[in-house]
Amino acid sequence: MNVQEQIEAYISSQPEPKRSDLQALHRLILRVKPACKLWFLDGKNDEGKTVANPNIGYGLHTINYADGKTREFYQIGLSANKTGISVYILGIDDKTYLAKTYGEKIGKASVTGYCIKFKSLQAINLEILEAAIRDGFEAQEKGL
Repeated sequence: MNVQEQIEAYISSQPEPKRSDLQALHRLILRVKPACKLWFLDGKNDEGKTVANPNIGYGLHTINYADGKTREFYQIGLSANKTGISVYILGIDDKTYLAKTYGEKIGKASVTGYCIKFKSLQAINLEILEAAIRDGFEAQEKGL
């Protein structure tokens, strides 16, 4: 299966209403950045053991580690979890930025340094989430 097929299979495997919410978010992210690189991580380590929730990734940025190593990874991630959905916004250096900028306005969501977690799309302001996603894609250009 190619990445697009893996993404479609993952979204289809989710129960409603999470499936519809993930599909809507997938479309929204692709509207924000139509030609971005797509990723699918199945949540398994090299031994095939599940170590994280599967997630869909969008875009490309380079992670710089303290030891000088680098790794290419996605900028925006999307994942179903036990209680709802997580949107990961990576590459913003200021770990207080998301909470300060969007925490009060987004609705019923938990906002950390790189993750916005919510139960359903009905619980949040989708326009605010879209602005946070745009910031994630533009973080390197803006120097956030």
